Amino acid sequence: MAQSVNDRRRINGPEESYPPVFDDEDEDDLKLKTQRRRAPSDIRPIFLQPGLLSQANGSAYIETEKTKIACAVYGPRQSKTTTYSEKGRLNVEVKFAPFSCMRRRAPMRDAEDRSLGVSIHQAIVSSIRLELFPKSTIDVFITIIENDGIEGCIASGALAASTALADAGIEMLGLVASCSAAVVGDEIQLDPSEAEARASSGTVILACMPASDSITSIWQSGQMSADLSLKVPQCMEQCYERCIDIHSIVAQSLLEHRRTD
Repeated sequence: MAQSVNDRRRINGPEESYPPVFDDEDEDDLKLKTQRRRAPSDIRPIFLQPGLLSQANGSAYIETEKTKIACAVYGPRQSKTTTYSEKGRLNVEVKFAPFSCMRRRAPMRDAEDRSLGVSIHQAIVSSIRLELFPKSTIDVFITIIENDGIEGCIASGALAASTALADAGIEMLGLVASCSAAVVGDEIQLDPSEAEARASSGTVILACMPASDSITSIWQSGQMSADLSLKVPQCMEQCYERCIDIHSIVAQSLLEHRRTD
């Protein structure tokens, strides 16, 4: 049966979407990609849709231009371990779609998948009241549909996971917002793309709970000299300011989703 135009169950996608088409690039193409079309302090537009998967207890889909991530949350459910635990356990599993990167990825998980899972776990675990779920497990499954840089995957993945946990009704201390920054030359660029991150001397990813004015995790990579290391506090400050705006986007998307239920 065809859906009507006014069917509320239809999930409308973002107004601007970028298909995952990859071409061989030379050095000139890479330089062109590193030329930002937005201000250094601007982030890419965020499309966030909670409750996308009806089979999961909670879910979310996030798209920031060429970064596309789907997240599903199952639980809390009884843990399979025989030992009693006073606190619940959070499992985060990240998987790249085979077509998500320029080179086709194998369907099996690798070290990069696990590394991203650990980073996202650290970003969101302190926001969940695991003491309320003894001998229980909360499973978070993240699928990266398209990848435009590891920094963007970690930041967007943490944002989608926190949104999906809230959609599942998991009691939390606050919503987690995350933002990344790269030091390119003497300039700090927020929310870098993959090409911008490769051209940078270092990157920083900050995750926080703006509602409680607390930082949940900081992730830094790259080689920075003593002079460039002074940029790290500035990156953290700018990321935190942008996380306040991102927090409003998450809260508004959850509110609108509840209204349509």
